[in-house]
Amino acid sequence: MKILVTGGAGFIGSALIRYLIQHTSHEVLNVDKLTYAGNLTSLTDVCNDPRYRFVQIDIVDSQALKQTFATFQPDAVMHLAAESHVDRSILAADEFIQTNIVGTFNLLDVARRYWAQLPADKQSRFRFQHISTDEVYGDLPHPNDADFTGQLFSETTPYAPSSPYAASKAASDHLVNAWCRTYGLPILMTNCSNNYGPYHFPEKLIPLTILNALEQKTIPIYGKGTQIRDWLYVEDHVEALYLVLQQGHIGDTYNIGGHNEVENLQLVHILCDTLDKLVPQSTSYKTLIRHVDDRLGHDRRYAIDASKIHKELGWKPRHTLEQGLQKTIKWVIDHRAWCIAAAQRKSAAVDTLYSSH
Repeated sequence: MKILVTGGAGFIGSALIRYLIQHTSHEVLNVDKLTYAGNLTSLTDVCNDPRYRFVQIDIVDSQALKQTFATFQPDAVMHLAAESHVDRSILAADEFIQTNIVGTFNLLDVARRYWAQLPADKQSRFRFQHISTDEVYGDLPHPNDADFTGQLFSETTPYAPSSPYAASKAASDHLVNAWCRTYGLPILMTNCSNNYGPYHFPEKLIPLTILNALEQKTIPIYGKGTQIRDWLYVEDHVEALYLVLQQGHIGDTYNIGGHNEVENLQLVHILCDTLDKLVPQSTSYKTLIRHVDDRLGHDRRYAIDASKIHKELGWKPRHTLEQGLQKTIKWVIDHRAWCIAAAQRKSAAVDTLYSSH
């Protein structure tokens, strides 16, 4: 197949492209705007492969998308391009509305028109896969609650997004489903839990904790750190995405989770304990932990029920949390130059953001 991947220079997108080039025979076109979080060095291992190409495009630019579809003639679209950092969405929601909602609309519109003019055999094989998040569901009861019964997010959980980021992703999900029901566009939808692993941008909890610890900087924890997340190793995620592309039922949604629920503070303790063994210092890295004011509207718990994708497609994550964190920490230690350079781009972007709002 010829697969068009949007957001392919991002964390999950680059992992997907590495997987497609290294483990399949498909051609891949990477469409990415290259914001501060997009990094082509995440694709160094595959960038010279003749089956890989890159074009710098903002998906808000519908004309550029039309030209790209006409030139590349994709058999499938895997749509990952999105603004995704919750804190940034609280401070400056406009970019999230533009990319996640307007950009997804443009991509759907261009894809539908392209798909409609394909020969019947190619129409039947075409797929539009939309990669979304469990944050569209809002949050779940916490084990500290009196009414806690271990509830999980399923594919039929009603949407109740909390942050501007989650709301923008929820809107994009609704658009994708509407384009399937109204126009017949053959869509696939996935909603995943929190990803982690190599090339993770260092504004996120796990890489930020590792980097700050190694640099003897404060490790910030929102509130009491009791928020619970379900952690999914990124390589497990992209294997699931490809499986859904191949075998998923048109119009269906598949939740993808890691079966690894843990409180944020507990997760940071695990990271610090592991670093104490791998890179010991005179005192434990836990002494760097500082509790800071909680995020506005902070969801308390996310947890995915991934039984559908397991029962229908046979997928389950290959990595336990311990295995994934060990690999991630060792990767960060071995690639500190990449992480530091990425963190510097983040700092510049944050300075610009705060100066304009």
